[in-house]
Amino acid sequence: MTKFSELSISAPIMKALEQMGFEEATPIQTETIPLAKEGYDVIGQAQTGTGKTTAFGIPMIERIDAKLRKVQGLVVAPTRELAIQVAEEINRIARFMGVRALAVYGGQQMDRQIRALKDGPQIVVATPGRLLDHLRRRTIRVDHVKVAVLDEADEMLNMGFIDDIRDILKAIPEERQTLLFSATMPKEIRNIATTLMKEPKEVKIKAKEMTVTNIEQFFIEIPEKFKFDTLNNHLDIHSPDLAIVFARTKKRVDEVTEGLQARGYRSEGIHGDLTQGKRMSVLNKFKQGRVDVLVATDVAARGLDISGVTHVYNFDIPQDPESYVHRIGRTGRAGRTGEAISFVTPREMAHLHLIEKTTKSKMKRMTPPTNQDARRGQQQVTIEKLEKAISKKDLSSYKESAQQLLEDHDSVTVIAAAISLLTKERRDTPVRISSVAPISVKKAMNSKGGGQRSKNKRFYGGGRNNRKGNFQKRRKRD
Repeated sequence: MTKFSELSISAPIMKALEQMGFEEATPIQTETIPLAKEGYDVIGQAQTGTGKTTAFGIPMIERIDAKLRKVQGLVVAPTRELAIQVAEEINRIARFMGVRALAVYGGQQMDRQIRALKDGPQIVVATPGRLLDHLRRRTIRVDHVKVAVLDEADEMLNMGFIDDIRDILKAIPEERQTLLFSATMPKEIRNIATTLMKEPKEVKIKAKEMTVTNIEQFFIEIPEKFKFDTLNNHLDIHSPDLAIVFARTKKRVDEVTEGLQARGYRSEGIHGDLTQGKRMSVLNKFKQGRVDVLVATDVAARGLDISGVTHVYNFDIPQDPESYVHRIGRTGRAGRTGEAISFVTPREMAHLHLIEKTTKSKMKRMTPPTNQDARRGQQQVTIEKLEKAISKKDLSSYKESAQQLLEDHDSVTVIAAAISLLTKERRDTPVRISSVAPISVKKAMNSKGGGQRSKNKRFYGGGRNNRKGNFQKRRKRD
């Protein structure tokens, strides 16, 4: 995977991405950002959940003049949920650039939106019907728009917004840059690309058939602040032979690794900042069984050839489904079974369902293990070791000592003492892990969410009988 730092992104946006916990760019981001930064019109074909908002958001933000309080970027989205989601994401990316995005959609009071628009947002994310309503009222001016984005274009087609999209694009200055994103490319969308875009570059991210076998998949819905102790408890209960923990950033890898070490686990971390020599040293320790838990970022884990991994933990759920499949594929190899456990915050549940849909697999909900569960789990590990020794070792040389103990103590007390001595007691060293923003996706599309189509067919050109209408001409007649 490509790192964002390799895409010539400005320092303020890089700072925001780091705070958001993003280091690696998804394929659509890797291909789209350089083209869009060079000023090309772009047609991006990619599935939902692949990071399209960041792909168009970064180059759009970098073209905005922060001192000019006019609308310079326009994003058209099919539903109010997506409009809100996109505006929030853009605001996070632009937080150090002095650029602000505003979501505008049907169902919200018009006078409230007009007041918000007077505050001078540089980017407007809008549903088609409500955007056209503002254009008619002249409460959104598009004279300064440099970049126009059509997000989920095929969904807007399905919802009957195709003529509205044409009208919107015709209202924006011709010298704009246009970015169009769509999971599929029906002829109506292709026609918009042909007639209303300038020699667009095409980026097509194939929807890979992503399936997983031999891996039991679980998820634990858990608030961010409880993730680390939950990981500890799970490690204590299951005592995996070899486990990989995936974290989203280098900082998180370092913090989780140090936290596990402080709690008495044999753990090491690998990420992009390590030298090749250090990286190989860590991997060799892991392969030789001198390290029980490897903590890694996606980039560092690419191409790892490690057998015998019994458990994969997604401490942070990955940004896209492909990364999820790649991560959990570290276990369940060579015909063996493995377990993958994902820690998901409540706000990330929609993203989890997207991964399930894309990978065509269902994750089982797992109850977060308690500290008491962990203690019982560790004792069970000790009991299994004792049973193994009973079945496989010659214990005759120890029996005299055992009989002496039983003369002074009852058998249950003796066995309890043996279990106590052999059981690994977890250190309750306080550990603090820095928080990262949750990954979220737009909610499931539903037709009642987006900007409603106006009944004023004459103005909007939304009716099927008015395909040839031109927005600019109708505006003059109004």
